[in-house]
Amino acid sequence: MKLNCIAVDDENLARKLLEENIQQLPFLELVATCKNPFEAIEVLQREPIDLMFLDIQMPGMLGTKFLSSLREKPLVIFVTAYSNYAVESYDLEVVDYLLKPVSLERFTKASLKALDVFQKRQTGPVHVVQQTAAPNHFFINVEYSLVKIMVDEITHIEGMKDYVKIFTTTAKRPILTKSTLKGIEEKLPENKFLRVHKSFIINVEKVRSIRNHQITIGEHEIPVSEANMEELMKLLNYQK
Repeated sequence: MKLNCIAVDDENLARKLLEENIQQLPFLELVATCKNPFEAIEVLQREPIDLMFLDIQMPGMLGTKFLSSLREKPLVIFVTAYSNYAVESYDLEVVDYLLKPVSLERFTKASLKALDVFQKRQTGPVHVVQQTAAPNHFFINVEYSLVKIMVDEITHIEGMKDYVKIFTTTAKRPILTKSTLKGIEEKLPENKFLRVHKSFIINVEKVRSIRNHQITIGEHEIPVSEANMEELMKLLNYQK
């Protein structure tokens, strides 16, 4: 799924930076960049737009006034150099409020939030099963790129202070990302993954053997703490 988006800012450099950030994210499709709200209106009238990155302080019309004037509103992320419009932005129900200069990490977080809101709107309240089902993938930042990780391909995950190594069945080397083990753990389905040690999460389905509190997954030996052994046995459907 891709979100059709536009970037609206009166500054050339700001538009260029928005364009570069949008191009970094595979789930965003840039339809147009606009110098003012009036150009944006023309685009909105002829193209289906899902997400708008909108500046606030622009000649002719404030971004907040422009958004208020729209009868049918796309999702909106404000990108501005001014913090004093934050309260008003909540009343306008925007997805996020970014202060310039915006890092790619913060931009990505806001964009993923917009994607999540869009997907929930698309499924609607009837599709409860689809909304509550565990996702089959998630995205992580790897060397200034957004990399898709398929949940079923993960064998195990190792935490190392501010970084995490994700081992998969398809990559020859572990995928390194700046994150915490807890942050990655929150993205995983509970019935399939288990934190067996303070530094390790495993995919229970990939366990080959267990001996003396050591799990074998592929060629890797992973320690299991005493406290987590009982839960591991339950997930493995082991009965004495």
